[in-house]
Amino acid sequence: MSRVCQITGKSFMVGNNVSHSKRRTKRRFDINLFKKKFYLPEEDRWVNIRVSAAGLRMINKVGLLAALKQAKEKGFIANY
Repeated sequence: MSRVCQITGKSFMVGNNVSHSKRRTKRRFDINLFKKKFYLPEEDRWVNIRVSAAGLRMINKVGLLAALKQAKEKGFIANY
């Protein structure tokens, strides 16, 4: 499973290594990702989500149900 936030759609970034040799390779910057379990009182069930730190802040700001609806509209999650 890829390391992608299901709320914001964020994934890894690629940058250059700071190297003191002649090898030129790319570096991968992973995101701050968590597996979290949230309770949906509207549907009376638990939901497991892979969410980044930015996604957690978004859930705290707009609410879980609104964040899930936005993610579904943008195509980050198929169903919740």
